[in-house]
Amino acid sequence: MNNSIIIRSIFIFLLGLIFSVQFASAQDQQEKKVIQLSGIILNADSTDAVAGVNVYVPKKGRGTSSGRFGYFSMPVLEGDSVVFSFIGLKRQTFKVPESVENDRISLILTMEIDEIALAEVEVLPYPTEEEFKQAVIAMNVVDPMSISRANMSPEMLLRWAESMPASGGENFRYFQQGQVLQNQDLYGPRPLRLLDPFAWGQFIRSIKRGDLKKKD
Repeated sequence: MNNSIIIRSIFIFLLGLIFSVQFASAQDQQEKKVIQLSGIILNADSTDAVAGVNVYVPKKGRGTSSGRFGYFSMPVLEGDSVVFSFIGLKRQTFKVPESVENDRISLILTMEIDEIALAEVEVLPYPTEEEFKQAVIAMNVVDPMSISRANMSPEMLLRWAESMPASGGENFRYFQQGQVLQNQDLYGPRPLRLLDPFAWGQFIRSIKRGDLKKKD
């Protein structure tokens, strides 16, 4: 009988202690002043605003993010730890003072680049290095000089020259010749090319080159 009374007394004492601690914690929470925390987040050089930075109080469910011009604003309590995080930038923490005279705090926060060095990764087309070596040894490589000699042969160059369209210089020369003939037609008849020694010279050179030969 005495044991049951002792156990009941201990249980009532512990229950009262738990309620008193929770009441004290809730009372302290209510006594904390609400502060409006706002500010601007800039990069390390303080030249550009950083948008999309996560601003939150861990385990409290309160948070926001910086806007287009790096501005943010959110309510916090005295003593809160506010975390600023962004991918590629170092995480920072701001501790709200325990006692604040005003109900507003303004910040200008600069965030530095978080440099992460990754280990070197080698990408191979085969599962193992041994299989890669065997594939390289068994590879049938064509001599590039043989391809170059075939492409630079006189027959191939002549075929390319015949199928190649007129260049910009040739088109301009033909255009100028047309303009000269038009000007000559305005002021008199065209000269007879049969009496032009330059035309005869071009004709003789074309015969020597074989331009008039019948092509297969």
